[in-house]
Amino acid sequence: MTTFDPVATHRTQHGGLQFHDTILTTIGNTPLVRLNSVTSGLDALVLAKLEYFNPGGSVKDRIGWPIVDDAERDGRLRPGGTIVEATSGNTGVGLAIAAALKGYRCIFVMPDKMSQEKILLLRAFGARVVVTPTAVEPDDPRSYYSVARRLVEETPNAILANQYHNPVNPQAHYDVTGPEIWAQTGGRITHFVAGMGTGGTITGVGRYLKERNPDVQVIGVDPLGSILYELHRSGQYTVAEGYKVEGIGEDFLPTTTDLSVIDEIVQVNDRESLLMTRRLVREEGIFGGGSCGAAVAGALKYVQQNRLGPEAVVVIVLPDSGSRYLSKVFDDDWMRENGFLEGVWSDIRAGDIQSRKPSDQVYTAHADDRMRDVVMLMKAHNISQLPVVDGDGRLRGLVSEIDLLNHMLQADHVHQADETIAEMIDADVPVVGPNARLETLMSLISHRPAVVIVRDDRVEGILTKIDILDYLSSQIR
Repeated sequence: MTTFDPVATHRTQHGGLQFHDTILTTIGNTPLVRLNSVTSGLDALVLAKLEYFNPGGSVKDRIGWPIVDDAERDGRLRPGGTIVEATSGNTGVGLAIAAALKGYRCIFVMPDKMSQEKILLLRAFGARVVVTPTAVEPDDPRSYYSVARRLVEETPNAILANQYHNPVNPQAHYDVTGPEIWAQTGGRITHFVAGMGTGGTITGVGRYLKERNPDVQVIGVDPLGSILYELHRSGQYTVAEGYKVEGIGEDFLPTTTDLSVIDEIVQVNDRESLLMTRRLVREEGIFGGGSCGAAVAGALKYVQQNRLGPEAVVVIVLPDSGSRYLSKVFDDDWMRENGFLEGVWSDIRAGDIQSRKPSDQVYTAHADDRMRDVVMLMKAHNISQLPVVDGDGRLRGLVSEIDLLNHMLQADHVHQADETIAEMIDADVPVVGPNARLETLMSLISHRPAVVIVRDDRVEGILTKIDILDYLSSQIR
């Protein structure tokens, strides 16, 4: 295995021009940025190493080329070959960059919990992406590890990058990332913090830093549901459970993880990880992914619990960019649906909002009501939609002002004075009970004009976006 540092060997200066020979030489030398807002009240100097400054947008760029280079050197990877890997997405990008320069094909196998952005990104590099179930054991033939191995067997001239067991993974961080952090901190680093997936980053960097200064503390961050926290604490294997944070946590121990390098592992849950991710961009301007929030949340726990003083210099690896999680972490609807945005509004119910409306009276219509009468009713009470009920008061649907307007503008329709609303009823109406929580209301109403409250088959109210907004604003003190 050889030491690999593309930046050191392939940057060009010619005739006053400064440029990079390939995209590879832009990997590394990512900045350290002080955290200010989220660390309020803490004495330690907390620095974030922003790995999304790498060309592929993550820390995994650092291992892609070394893995390919090593496979070429020992003859496993030959011209025209295929690189196969089980990945949460980021390692795939790092490998795809190398493959693009070398002319190799790529097949990446991903669990189905990964964001759509990651899948599309890998396909942008020309890779084939195979999606497998998340909720299976590692040795299950359907797991992404097993599928990747099978694809290698079935594909001529193919290699498995094998980031979970390839010693090149931690070695790349020992050779480059560790010295980089040591130099950037002038050797003053006291604590190194990283989320744990393959363990390559924390193992490689941790080994280097401890060789330079044995007193440097190496702190891992593991999501609740992963096995690594308990394995490090007690030596006992537990059963992995589901979690939403991507890119960290494991259901087995990769051989690229050396637990002896790690002094302590801090456990974080999905909620605190993802909320910290959103805080980082809104308070620090740092647009990282969910594992970034997890790493920061874990680091701050450690700093607080150990009461680190101003002499402490804490470096946290922030692995990737938030652009890969726009449909999840940064989507309010997704956050609400998964119970991460309840906050101070968690106890608000549909009935509470209905009761605070200026009028408790619920106006309804019937299918045989004349269109002109329904329009007059809406105008008289300044409402934009009406529940439509049958003769027994049971909900049949909803009629809204936009439905009426669209009907009136039909060019091929002759309108009559006694025309009813029967053809304008939208039967696909979101219905909730009076005890429905706010997060449920928001998930239903986001793309609909209103939600109807029903109790015992009878309409008790109707809520629009402005009704909810008016209620929330009235609660602010």
